[in-house]
Amino acid sequence: MNIGQIGSSVLPGDWFPLGATSTGAGTNFAVSAEGAERVDLCLFDSQGQETKLPLPEYDGGVWHGFVPGVGPGQAYGFRVTGPYQPAAGFRFNPHKLLLDPYARAVHGIVHFTPALHGYADDGIDQPSGLDSAPYVPRSLVVDSAYKWRHLRPQHRYADTVIYEVHVKGFTMRHPGVPEELRGTFAGMAHQAALSYLVDLGVTAIELLPIHASVPEQFLVDRGLTNYWGYNSIGYFAPHEPYSSEARAGRAMGQVAEFQAMVDAIHGAGLEVLLDVVFNHTAEADQNGPTLSFRGLDNRAYYRLTPHGAGYVDTTGCGNSLNAGSPVTLTLIMDSLRYWVTEMGVDGFRFDLAPTLARQEGGFDQASAFFDLVSQDPVVSRVKLIAEPWDVGQTDSYDVGRFPPLWREWNGKYRDTMRDFWRGTGGVAPDFATRFAGSSDLYGGHGRRPTSSVNLVTVHDGFTLTDLVSYDTKHNENNGENNRDGTDDNRSWNSGVEGPSNDPAIGALRARRSRSLLATLLLSFGIPLLLGGDECGRTQGGNNNAYCQDNDVTWFDWSAMDNGLLAFTKALLAFRSAHPVFRRRKFLRGVEASELEWFSTQGSPMNQEDWANESTRCLTIFLDGDDDPDTGVDGRPLIDDDFLLLANSWMAPVEFVLPTVGGHLSWVTEIDTGHPADTGHPGDKAIAVGDRVLIPDFSLLVLRANPQPLVPPSTTISIPVT
Repeated sequence: MNIGQIGSSVLPGDWFPLGATSTGAGTNFAVSAEGAERVDLCLFDSQGQETKLPLPEYDGGVWHGFVPGVGPGQAYGFRVTGPYQPAAGFRFNPHKLLLDPYARAVHGIVHFTPALHGYADDGIDQPSGLDSAPYVPRSLVVDSAYKWRHLRPQHRYADTVIYEVHVKGFTMRHPGVPEELRGTFAGMAHQAALSYLVDLGVTAIELLPIHASVPEQFLVDRGLTNYWGYNSIGYFAPHEPYSSEARAGRAMGQVAEFQAMVDAIHGAGLEVLLDVVFNHTAEADQNGPTLSFRGLDNRAYYRLTPHGAGYVDTTGCGNSLNAGSPVTLTLIMDSLRYWVTEMGVDGFRFDLAPTLARQEGGFDQASAFFDLVSQDPVVSRVKLIAEPWDVGQTDSYDVGRFPPLWREWNGKYRDTMRDFWRGTGGVAPDFATRFAGSSDLYGGHGRRPTSSVNLVTVHDGFTLTDLVSYDTKHNENNGENNRDGTDDNRSWNSGVEGPSNDPAIGALRARRSRSLLATLLLSFGIPLLLGGDECGRTQGGNNNAYCQDNDVTWFDWSAMDNGLLAFTKALLAFRSAHPVFRRRKFLRGVEASELEWFSTQGSPMNQEDWANESTRCLTIFLDGDDDPDTGVDGRPLIDDDFLLLANSWMAPVEFVLPTVGGHLSWVTEIDTGHPADTGHPGDKAIAVGDRVLIPDFSLLVLRANPQPLVPPSTTISIPVT
């Protein structure tokens, strides 16, 4: 149908569902814009010519109309007429072409120009008369139906290992991925990429934001971009630059490409988690561009300051979504359901999640958002993970405060393990608590050790290699004179800042890396592994690489640390094979027979030992058949008994093996000081009472030897490599 001939055929349509819904006979358009006086649907033909069609109906804040003959692939946007009164919260301006908040696909990029501003350059209280249409993307009508081939893996939380990765960075230089697919969803679904993840042994891929996003103008002015993507503008649309279909000129194909990626990942036995940013949008503060939400219903979508002209900012990004508004809550819940039911994902990680619980300003466990999630028959049944902090509020750090349904990034785990493995004194009690699942945070209200998502490094901060190679951040390439990024890294460069050819420095860094990885993957809870940590990926000391869409952040597959990769694979296989490291129930610390703590002399830790700030060495005993978990088939998950000997002192330390569990001897399973033994249990048993020399910053995992042994009285040295 010729767009120019359909103006008189717009029918009333329906107010539900929101967005553009294609029926075969045409498309229903519905958009929330309470307080507007008129909403024009703007259709664009292949030459970019615009046809305006007033939406004829208004019900409960929603403008809607049905346009016969319009189907998938149609480009569109909205123009909204109404009061422009910033002090009252109204920012309607019909000169601004607006994206549909419910658009399933977004085509094109933002070109920064004064025409994007809703206000006139000579005064923010006056509306701009400049037309933004030539400089903003278009929404696309999409049919998202897809025939799925594979079932969801549905891994239990206790069996889950999360791998945090960027779609583009993981595949952009992968030699096994065809060049035309690198950096895309199709590249992520390629067998070369998936086989690596399957062989590694993780169970879930957590993708950095893939919602349609827009870089900040100051980054574009510097020749940079928002690589991480934490600047969303479309909560239903896959990011077009990650689509090989869009790259080939088939813009609408980005939706099916994403679905095919999820399907392929499921076929490999892995789950897909999305990092979602429902705390702020790309429209920034009151001086930012008008792209969608601000021009549709500013008061509903954003938390405004008391005078209405400014924005409450709990995100550090200029604005905060209004979690007390039914319009915003509906958008969030509709988006989450869409990605589960139509796009196939298995869960979400919520960026700056406390902002979502600020219905009345403060963080509230009884907020409407939490209630809606808990009652939703779709969203409540997938994996829900919170980043439990936002910024600038007295209650911004909310680790341990989320409802029972939620899992949380455990920032206290990260800080403690970084401190312990850089030799900080006084953290032994915290090490014990965090290793055992952080019962101080999650031991009540029906929560489990799997409420804790354990992490040492993530996208925001140093990589593992950089954590052991740098004392301070090196973010000069970000263009902010190294002022950006945190200064609280809890890192140690192991003696030399940055790259070093000194074999001793290299060996120390390798031991510390292996010890951090071993602790992460053997602690109770859900381990989160930053993509590339398993193979030595470095960002050259940049701890805030959000704007580095280049070799700084892309995987360098030609510079893999194959020894560290083999060690990590062995660790993950070991964790998978032994349920004692995947406990679903809390053990009760030093009082529990299943979990006992010993000094280097083989005697039980006492209060004086715990209080001693110089305590940097611990022996952990795990009883594999005492009060075991139950498997899905109802059988008890009985395991071997294990000893873990941890030395975070700056020199080798002798440990006496404790007399525990009735065992006479033990064999090596994991050795971060001598990695060649990992994955190949030693034939030589170590007897109870032996003195075992553990290298500095090393962890030794021993399994009870089922064979009886007459213990010799020797000291067994574990070589330092």
